Parts: sequence; C-alpha cells; structure tokens
Amino acid sequence: MNLDFQWYQYALIVVVFIWSGFVRAGFGFGGALFTIPFLLLIHNDPLFFLPIISIHLLFFAGLTLFLSHRKIPSEDHSGAPQEAINWRFVRYALLIMLIPKLAGVVGLLILPSDLMNSIIFLLIAAYSITYIIGKPLQSNSRLLDTVFLILGAYISGTSLIGGPLVIAVAMRHIKAHEFRNTLFVLWFVLVSIKLFAFNLAGVDLQLIASLWLLPAAGIGHMIGQKFHQRLLQRSNARFYQVLGWVLLSTSLVGLLQILV
Repeated sequence: MNLDFQWYQYALIVVVFIWSGFVRAGFGFGGALFTIPFLLLIHNDPLFFLPIISIHLLFFAGLTLFLSHRKIPSEDHSGAPQEAINWRFVRYALLIMLIPKLAGVVGLLILPSDLMNSIIFLLIAAYSITYIIGKPLQSNSRLLDTVFLILGAYISGTSLIGGPLVIAVAMRHIKAHEFRNTLFVLWFVLVSIKLFAFNLAGVDLQLIASLWLLPAAGIGHMIGQKFHQRLLQRSNARFYQVLGWVLLSTSLVGLLQILV
C-alpha cells in the first residue's frame, strides 16, 4: 500500500472496498464501476487500484463459482432454480470481446493518467444518467450485441467499467438465475487476460495491498451474498436511481479536480 497515504485515506479505501465486495456479490457486476470513481478521488492513479480490484474479482468470482458448483440439487427448498452458467453465452461473448479487450489494456498503459481518469469519469457519468432516467442500455439485435460487446470489452480493458454494455447484451440471452454466475465466468476470463497483460508490461500488481484489503472486500462480499436472492426477486429501480445520482456527482467532482 502507498506509504504516502494519510490515515483517513486508508480508512476511506477500506470502506470503498467493503462497498466493492457488496456490489460484486449482490449484483454480479459493478465491483469496479461503482467503486473506481470514489477510489480515484482518494488517489488519482487507476493503475494503482485496477490490479487490486482485478485480483479481488478473481478470488471472489472463483469462490462463488466453486461454492455454487457444489450445490447438487437443481432447485432450492422454495422450488426456485439454483444459479447456473450459460456456457453458450460465455463462448459467444468471448469470441467477440478478446481482441478489443487487449486493445483496451494497451490503451490504459499508454494513455496519460489525467486523460484516462477523464475518460473513466465521463463514461461513469454517462452510465449514471441511464440509471437516473430509468433507461439502462438495452440490445435488441445481433448487430447491437456485437457493437456493445466490442465497446464493453475495450472499455473493460482500459478501466474495468464496461459492465453495463455487456449486461445490455446478457439480458437478451441469459435467464435471471444464470445471470450472476455467467457474468462471473466472463469477468474471470477477461480479468485474467488483463492481469497477464499488466504483468508483461511491468505494472505493479499491488499484491500486498490486495491481501491487506481482502478482508474488507470479504465483509462486503458476505453481506452481498445475503442480499443477492432478495435483489433478484424485487425491482431495484429506486436503488439504481439514487446510485446514479451519487455516481454522477462523484464523476463531476472528479472531472473538476482534473480540470482545476
């Protein structure tokens, strides 16, 4: 962990990683999207935080998939189907996403940090508006599927916040009980590629910081696991609307910091 941080920065980072674990476990996406703007306000270097978020995603996605796989019954006591993996969608998405994903990683490594931060904040501001107005991105054709997956892969390569574009496609192809685990498999493969590219490029993977922050993310993960089934069974429009305003405000503050 960066030794130049003040105590309150350490405290804020811990809180944000608890939130990161909750969002990732509860929704199956958003561990980076809903946390990176807050982290960049604390320390404006995406290459410091993205390896940590990536390592945590690999750990918790792998853990969730392993525990889900051990559940032998196809239905729980309520008669609801257990979570499964839609391998057909995973193969379909990866074939389209692999090359733009690598291109995005290259972009992250060569672009100046202020420009990269501006792009991240602008993208999050755009996503937040779709949540505020209750009109999340949707795909209704193969052409849009391809466009969204290519853009989502490139953005994911640069900043790990391509989730909403991928989800716009996933909603058309996979059922609710397949949603989280299928996305976890997809994120696991894509993030593994990103970390491998980071390692080849000599980027510090922040392994010690990842280890220290793992318990914080673990607390959020356990809370998110408890809320996951409830979140699947009810409308979350109001939650996303409030979150959209928070993300928009945070992004605007971040952009002002860069401009000033």
